[in-house]
Amino acid sequence: MKIMLALSLSLPLLGWSTAIGLSGEIDDHTFQPRDVFELEWASDPQISPDGKRVIYVRNFMDIMSDKRRSDLWVVNTDGSNHRPITTGDGNASSPRWSPAGDRLVYLFNSGETTQVFMRWMDTGATARLSNLTATPKELVWSPDGKQIAFSMLVEQKRKPFVQLPEKPAGASWAEPMKLIRKTRYRADGAGYLKDGFHQIFVLSAEGGTPRQLTSGDFEHKERVSWSRDGKSLFLSVNREEHRELQPRQSDIYSVDVQHRKLKRLTDRDGPDVHPVVSPDGSKIAYLGFDDQKMSYQVQRLYVMDRDGHNKKVLTGDFDRDVAGPSWSENGQGIYIQYDDQGDTKVGLVDLNGDVAELAHHLGGTTIGRPYAGGSFSVSPDGTVAFTFTRPHHPADIAVTREGRIHRLTNLNNDLLGHKELGQVERISFPSALDQRQIQGWLVTPPDFDARKKYPLILEIHGGPFANYGDRFSAEIQLYAAAGYVVLYLNPRGSTGYGYEFANLIHHEYPGHDFDDLMSGVDAVISRGFVDEDQLFVTGGSGGGVLTSWVVGKTNRFRAAVAAKPVINWYSFSLTSDGYPYFTKYWFPGYPWDQPQEYLRRSPLSLVGKVKTPTMLMTGEVDYRTPISESEQFYQALKLRQIDTALVRVPGASHGIAARPSHLIAKVAYILKWFEDHSASN
Repeated sequence: MKIMLALSLSLPLLGWSTAIGLSGEIDDHTFQPRDVFELEWASDPQISPDGKRVIYVRNFMDIMSDKRRSDLWVVNTDGSNHRPITTGDGNASSPRWSPAGDRLVYLFNSGETTQVFMRWMDTGATARLSNLTATPKELVWSPDGKQIAFSMLVEQKRKPFVQLPEKPAGASWAEPMKLIRKTRYRADGAGYLKDGFHQIFVLSAEGGTPRQLTSGDFEHKERVSWSRDGKSLFLSVNREEHRELQPRQSDIYSVDVQHRKLKRLTDRDGPDVHPVVSPDGSKIAYLGFDDQKMSYQVQRLYVMDRDGHNKKVLTGDFDRDVAGPSWSENGQGIYIQYDDQGDTKVGLVDLNGDVAELAHHLGGTTIGRPYAGGSFSVSPDGTVAFTFTRPHHPADIAVTREGRIHRLTNLNNDLLGHKELGQVERISFPSALDQRQIQGWLVTPPDFDARKKYPLILEIHGGPFANYGDRFSAEIQLYAAAGYVVLYLNPRGSTGYGYEFANLIHHEYPGHDFDDLMSGVDAVISRGFVDEDQLFVTGGSGGGVLTSWVVGKTNRFRAAVAAKPVINWYSFSLTSDGYPYFTKYWFPGYPWDQPQEYLRRSPLSLVGKVKTPTMLMTGEVDYRTPISESEQFYQALKLRQIDTALVRVPGASHGIAARPSHLIAKVAYILKWFEDHSASN
């Protein structure tokens, strides 16, 4: 599966041995850039109905194509018989057991199309079930195992806006102009969107022609849930008149499979998503909240009767976002996923709203930085299968048995088992602003000696409504291997600490995050092993915003790298792919009505005070924080004759480290910038 490296690259940074190749002296003691191509991680674990096996997606890097690849693997819940189900060119994903556990349906992308495949588990025979022209998503079995529901884009052909003369045969004319009239016309990572909408389809488990159940100019992209009799589907969709300007609005509907009639079951102002039918078919669990137009709002778990009556919130007193609801077999509880103080957990909510923790350390699927992520599934006997991570390894597969966690795989033992990684320590400290406790993690270099002095990198997470935790991070480990102490924090606004903590930045971001971050730096310096003259700062997205804000507020850092930042909220709010959302929830009005509100929170307003050498880095097709944001800061710093650089990442969207070589290059550029501005230079 793993392909050995045959590339040679030398980047001597702070003694960082980065020679990549098969000959010569190679540092095999610490985590090195070449190791990024060798990482593997698990995702989407699906436990069998009998609770004896887990099928999961095994992800790895292909050095020849510089892309992430995936196969399906299976392992018994006692850790035995670990073996592949799919191999070869292409990417397998979305495995789903049939209700009886005798078959497996999954998606396979050959590089040209993505199709639905079936595997019979007794014989290993496989068959292609579909011949689709668009990519199917969210496969869901019917209870009787006879049909599979999914969503898929249905393109629309628009009448030409103008009539133009036809070009002569053999003539070479310019590409035709493209007329855009939709509110949402491009999306980060997807580019300019095709005309059309996602609709719900059902496909026979024996293959054939899929049948379209929904229609109209509405996005039906969420996962559906079948009624127990197989006669209805339950789904979430925004079918309001001005839906494109209501990014948080959606409702639960039922659709009659035979007659394709829709019935609306919820009607509040706010999102209602992820409906899941109870085992006896009488109730529906779902997620949502009453929209108060706050920047951050807690997503709660609800239950209602199948016909939409008797709605009840179960987690009204549970101050954490809830995700991934799944009913227990007896219908007396609902399994959920939630983030709590930098740790992602699996819990069981009873019908009184009490939450019992079942598993923790879920995640490890965001390879670059230590964000939350991962997923779980539950068998009828209550065994939970989930992606398990610690700071020294990405996601493996684990299960819970008798209240204990059992790790089933060790996908990176061959790569990381003999290496010394940076040690990760959880810390907390009071913010100088208001004495609130702020949580963070401190990473020390391999062979750390507390009697020595080390340079420090402050690495800031994005979002801002997100969180870091003690999870594996390739980028953080590469910084540590280069000889840096690394500090990453969850300042105010981070999720996993409740509604009040997250909304401390409501209409104030980036604001007082600065105080939390500086308090963290001071707390680490007080330990005595950080060189106060060797402080550096970096972050991406929201972390890029804060990096740009930090250098406008203080000159204590020798150098900074702001990745994919927002520099000017006015221009960002009118060029980002999420402009209906940002203008409605992150600000008290439109930019032309309150220009000073947008300016006062923009790093651009502080650019006249910046003295710190600052590099900007953004993908050239980033539609979330367009590269024009970085260019504004770069050009402003050039006008002021401040040492600066602009790194454009070709072909990259907002996830600039999505390709392995870009992840390596991102870290290399950051470390070289810091080395060039270290105290010794």
